[in-house]
Amino acid sequence: MRLSRRSLMGLAGASAGAILLGACSDDAADGPQTIDWWHIQNTEPMLSVWAAMAREYETARGNLKVEIQPLENEAFKTKLTTATQAGSPPDLFQSWGGGVLRQQVEAGLVKDLTADVQPWIGNLLPVSVEPFTIDGKIYGIPFDVGMVGFWYNKDLFARAGVAAVPATWTEFLAAVSRIKAAGITPIALAGKEKWPAHFYWSYLAMRIGGPTALQQAGTDANFDTPDLVAAGTRLKELVDLAPFQKDFLGADYSSPDGQAATMVNGGAAMELMGQWAPSVQASLAVDKKGLGDKLGFFPFPAVDGGKGAVSDVFGGGNGFAVGRDAPSSTVDFLRNLLDPGNQRKSAATGAVLPTVRDAVDAVADPNGKAVAASLAAATGFQLYLDQAYPPALGQQVNDSVAELIAGSKTPGQVVKDITTVAKNQ
Repeated sequence: MRLSRRSLMGLAGASAGAILLGACSDDAADGPQTIDWWHIQNTEPMLSVWAAMAREYETARGNLKVEIQPLENEAFKTKLTTATQAGSPPDLFQSWGGGVLRQQVEAGLVKDLTADVQPWIGNLLPVSVEPFTIDGKIYGIPFDVGMVGFWYNKDLFARAGVAAVPATWTEFLAAVSRIKAAGITPIALAGKEKWPAHFYWSYLAMRIGGPTALQQAGTDANFDTPDLVAAGTRLKELVDLAPFQKDFLGADYSSPDGQAATMVNGGAAMELMGQWAPSVQASLAVDKKGLGDKLGFFPFPAVDGGKGAVSDVFGGGNGFAVGRDAPSSTVDFLRNLLDPGNQRKSAATGAVLPTVRDAVDAVADPNGKAVAASLAAATGFQLYLDQAYPPALGQQVNDSVAELIAGSKTPGQVVKDITTVAKNQ
C-alpha cells in the first residue's frame, strides 16, 4: 500500500565506493556482524531485488551477514507483535510509521535515527518522512510512498459498456451495477484479511467529512459523528449491490486465489489497493505478466455534497525501522538501500514509487506516473488507519468495517464500537 526518502548527497560512481569503504573500515573493529531483516516484499519482483542488494552489500563489507525473513503482511504483523512484546525486535523491519511506530518508540524498542541520517535525509521527499517522524525525531526511513486508488481492467469495463471511469460515488455505484449486469464480477476483495476493506470506509469518511475528519476523530476519541456514520451508510450502498467475488469473505490478498489473483486473471473488473497492486497482480498472474496496458488507475470518487475532494489521498509509505539492539552497521545498510541507484532499481520494477528525489524519474509505468501525479497534487493526506492509530484502535477499525461488509453490524454500531476502543487507549 504501498511508501522512501533521500540518499547520500552526491553519492555516485567512485565516491559511492569511497563512502562505502569508509563505512566498512569504521566498523571493522566491531568484528563480524549479522543484520536480521524482516520485510513483507515476499513476492516478485522485490523479493529478489532486496536479496540482491543484501548480497551486494555483504560482498562490499566482507564482515557482515544479512539474514532476510520475507513474510506475508499479516504473518509479519503477528510475528512482529510477538517479538516486540518479548522486547526483542528484529534489527531492521518493515514499518508504516504512525501510531504503531509511536508505540514502539514509547516502549523503547526502536532507535532514534535523527542524528545518523542527517547527512542524507534531505535527499528524500518530505511528505514520505512525515509518518516516520515522532515528536520531531526520525525513527524510520521510507523506501516507497504512494496512495490507494482503484485499479481496473479496461477490457472488462469496455465489455460492460462503462466508457469513462466514475468521478462521483453515484457514478461509481452505477458502474458497479452495469458491470454486474454484464455478467462480470465488479470488485475483488480480500475479506478475510480485513485491511483491504477498511480502505473503502476510510476514503468515504474523507470524502464526506473532509481530509481531517479521521484525524479529528482519533484526537477526540469519538467516531460517532454524522459524517462517519454516513461513511458507513454509503459503504452499505455498495455492499447491498453484492459486488464482490464469490467467497470473498474467506479470500486472502496475495494467495493464488485471493484478491490480487482474482483481479489479474480476469475474475473481477477492479480492486481498491495501493500503488503496489500491479506488481503483486503480475506475480500471481497465470501468464506471470499481469494486465499490462489493459490495467488502468483512477482515484477514489468524490461524494456529492461532501467536504472532501478527489485530491485528498489515503495511503502511506513503506519503510524500515531499526531495532534498539541492532548492530552498528544496520543504519549504513539502510542508507545503502536508499542509495539513488538502488532506489532506481526498485522503481524500475514498477513495485516501488521512490522516495529519493533523484530516483523519481525511474518510474516508467503510466499507472505509476498517474499515482505519482496524484500524490504531487494532493490537497490532503491520511495514513492508513491501522497504522495511523494505536494498534488496538486500528484493528478495531478493520474488524468493524469487516463486520459492516459481512452484514453483521450497522453503520451506527460500527462507529460506536470504534469509539469504545478509542476511549480506552
